[in-house]
Amino acid sequence: MTEITGLTVHDVRFPTAAAGDGSDAINRGDYSATYVVLETASPQTATERGFGLTFTNGRGNEITCAAVEALGHHVVGHTVEELCTAEGARTLTADVQVRWLGPEKGVVAMAAGAILNAVWDLRARLERKPLWRLLAEMPTADLVAAVDFHHITDALTPAEAAAILDAGLDGYDDRLAHVTEHGFPAYTTSVGWLGYDDEKVRALTRAAVKDGWNAVKMKVGGPIDDDVRRAGIIRAEIGPGALLMMDANQVWDVDEAIANMERLVAFDPYWIEEPTHADDVLGHAAVQRALGARCKVATGEVAANRVIFKQLLQAGAIGIMQVDACRVAGVGEVLAELLMAAKFGVTVCPHAGGVGLCEYVQHLSFFDYLRVGRSLEGRMVEYVDHLHEHFTDPVRVVGGRYRLPERPGYSVEMRPESVAEFAFPEGPVWSA
Repeated sequence: MTEITGLTVHDVRFPTAAAGDGSDAINRGDYSATYVVLETASPQTATERGFGLTFTNGRGNEITCAAVEALGHHVVGHTVEELCTAEGARTLTADVQVRWLGPEKGVVAMAAGAILNAVWDLRARLERKPLWRLLAEMPTADLVAAVDFHHITDALTPAEAAAILDAGLDGYDDRLAHVTEHGFPAYTTSVGWLGYDDEKVRALTRAAVKDGWNAVKMKVGGPIDDDVRRAGIIRAEIGPGALLMMDANQVWDVDEAIANMERLVAFDPYWIEEPTHADDVLGHAAVQRALGARCKVATGEVAANRVIFKQLLQAGAIGIMQVDACRVAGVGEVLAELLMAAKFGVTVCPHAGGVGLCEYVQHLSFFDYLRVGRSLEGRMVEYVDHLHEHFTDPVRVVGGRYRLPERPGYSVEMRPESVAEFAFPEGPVWSA
């Protein structure tokens, strides 16, 4: 058993707003991280540390940091092994005092996610494995024990989860050999931020095609005529055979989403992401019914928890599930979402726009392919070419495909010099 002896949280912010990086219909912020470091002093091993973060968009990051501190006593003095079970994780998400601020959603869930992701990072480091391998090689019973089935047994039972994971053992070696050689398909969002002018969009799209990308995403949700014009530019540059995704970032009402997509389907989008409010399960279902086979509806970037995902699946509201590594409360909750998607036959394409999210979700997608979904059909991981230089184990994307991480852990350890430089408000970038 490995006891956690200390927890430190850092408010780290990067000034991305000025350049329009990450800009969409509702966001133009400074990519930020509530960055957690866990300390241990195990008699069986050398002192180890675990690293986790949750992504925010600037102002308010201090609130998530405060929530981490409020939950810290559930971790310090407890063991890695107990916190990697569903019951251990629930000591954070079900805290009867803190959860009043938002039961399994919002700031509390994101803070819990930062902490629990650090716990899983630490476990993977202790076992000297990258997280994807740790999960993929775990016995079925241990994986099921990590899943919190509260409020989702009407959609997924422990027995059903175990059957899916057991089935994932068949053909495992062949799938591992395939992604080791070929990597995991990716798409880039870096060409189409809403704050970019037409010429920058055109130049970035042309460069992406030259670099081997055959799947790109654009932001929509501005004036519809502008969206149509920009979609035309991107489609012309990528050609008819490449995939184009669109992301409205929740800005439309349901009827507005349907009307706007009636114009945008002319550009053959693979999906429309977050066409309306993230909590509007029935609204997403209405959009999906209206679009039918012409375009899939995708969401999940800010879906609060496994219960929202359960309802989206039960309502037939989405054709693409976009799990996020740190919007929900850590690895165990993501496991629940991946397993439900597999049961309902819905494709998983994780959200990864933001600091550290590409580093995180690559592990989840490789695990999903190896033990849960078992297919690459229609599956991609988002890639945004920002801020990877601040991590000690950054993603490797070659020819539009993620490559398997090799170093132990969850890949979100930040370089100490980056933490010092971009710490808010005392770091030199901000104090100047």
